[in-house]
Amino acid sequence: MISENVKNILNNVDAARAASYYSNQPISILAVTKYVDADLAREVMENGITNIAENRTELFLDKYEKLKDLDLTWHLIGSLQRRKVKDVINLVDYFHALDSMKLAGEIEKRATHRIKCFLEVNVSGEASKHGFQPNELQEVLPEFEKFNNIEIVGLMTMAPFTATEDECATIFKTLKKLQVEVSNQNLKNVSCKELSMGMSRDYQIAIREGATFVRIGHEFFLKVLT
Repeated sequence: MISENVKNILNNVDAARAASYYSNQPISILAVTKYVDADLAREVMENGITNIAENRTELFLDKYEKLKDLDLTWHLIGSLQRRKVKDVINLVDYFHALDSMKLAGEIEKRATHRIKCFLEVNVSGEASKHGFQPNELQEVLPEFEKFNNIEIVGLMTMAPFTATEDECATIFKTLKKLQVEVSNQNLKNVSCKELSMGMSRDYQIAIREGATFVRIGHEFFLKVLT
């Protein structure tokens, strides 16, 4: 069943990319495995997905230990408490939720290699969401030129769970516009060529609007979890 789910997701990604203005750019498909144990996560990886994502430090460390025999790219996509940075940051290939300069300072202090980070941007303005406000970016971005262990590879956002398709598209268009503006500044340590946006419910919309990383969870496990 997981093999069928993977095939369906790949087909959906290809169709969304073909319908996009950005049809030539590659899409990294992240399997978010917070809902499942390491055995089910392994089955996804054995069906051709090589990017694995967790949103909590404890779950990340558990999966990392149990799946370290596989050649995977590891993503931490959830909020990271500063006190836990030292436990996990040097195992991470991409961190998708850099939401404050204090957290950036702790990552800079604890990292032993260059960490690829996405700045989390609260495009929707939801009070419950973490991240920088869009109008804060120009103030904070020059600070990253001072760092040695952080590269801002892109921006990340999440659409509200209740958002309509049109509302999702507007949010994702806004992030794409911000990404281009940031990238064009050519700041040191801020390449900002990538967009991490779109989850199971809206990843096809996100791809049409320029996403390069999509974070898909339960759609990998349809008819598997009861």
